[in-house]
Amino acid sequence: MRKSKFFKLLTGVALSTLLLAACSGEDSGKSTENGSGGEKDASDIEVVFIPKMTGNAFFESGNDGAQEMAEKIGFKVKYDGAPEGTVANQVQIINSAVNSGADAIAISSVTSDGLNQALQKALDAGIKVVTWDSDVDPKYRTAYINQGTPDILGAMLVDMAASQLENPDEAQQIAWFYSSPTVPDQNSWVDYANKYIKEKYPNWEVVTTQFGDGNEQKSLQVGESILDSYPDIDIIICPDSTALPAMAQAAQNKGLNKEDVIITGFASPNSMRQYIENDTIENHGLWDVKDQGALAVYIAYYLAQGNELKVGDTVDVPELGEVKVEPNSVQGYEYEAEDSGIIVLPERIVFTKDNTGDYDF
Repeated sequence: MRKSKFFKLLTGVALSTLLLAACSGEDSGKSTENGSGGEKDASDIEVVFIPKMTGNAFFESGNDGAQEMAEKIGFKVKYDGAPEGTVANQVQIINSAVNSGADAIAISSVTSDGLNQALQKALDAGIKVVTWDSDVDPKYRTAYINQGTPDILGAMLVDMAASQLENPDEAQQIAWFYSSPTVPDQNSWVDYANKYIKEKYPNWEVVTTQFGDGNEQKSLQVGESILDSYPDIDIIICPDSTALPAMAQAAQNKGLNKEDVIITGFASPNSMRQYIENDTIENHGLWDVKDQGALAVYIAYYLAQGNELKVGDTVDVPELGEVKVEPNSVQGYEYEAEDSGIIVLPERIVFTKDNTGDYDF
């Protein structure tokens, strides 16, 4: 991680101990790259990195970043997920991490409260819990590696659509399309976005909200159904890395392009590049999910080394720089605790024809 003959020997040890204690006191709230509080060697630590589902470009890219960070520092990351993002699958994976003696887990949760019992079992076993991308009840984790607060991402979704309109103040029919009504991250963005729309674009009307359950085939069918059922739809916003490419493919299948309907949302540039280049869509957004995966496993590893992480603390992360633990209130949570906070990624990206080729994830 980042952050001595008989009488003489005893004296040296005592002085060293006092000096270390003094340095520790001076560095309170600031952690170094070498993790001064750690006791375990990096090679002895295993972090289980859990996506909502495997086989999805977003989560595979997150794992790429996680594995690169682990290789750089010397700890182990086990990527453990299932093709279908369900509570039962994630409970099984958490239980497996407990039984295998993992040191920490970093999970993108499919539910805000359905993993509570499994996570408590992990905590009772001494496993450190970090979340990334999608949070759990903050009582059951130390840090959430957050791509953006609901106000940041909710407004971003709406603004990406509005930027494509000649007159965004005019009436527009819009649809929401994402994974499920229970997944915490996406619903928090949509909730804020709907408030933002009412305040900034009162003539916009949300005519439907649809869900694809993170399944590619179902999402394609839902996308086609939206176009069939709402032929006058103006905007379809998909804050989901399965729904967005499926929606774009559905429009392409029907011979539609960005001049016919505005489709935008969140997905990796690799999964959307073809739709930007053939003018099915004008733009979409995301954050660097490789950085998010790297940061999630590093913080999990940092905690597993025996370091504490409290609200207001900063950590120097290799390649990523200094990050700060913010209070849970930045996400709108009521639960506040000294040892439970949020690290927000510093930036998000809007992808267009001009820059999509600059990114590979």
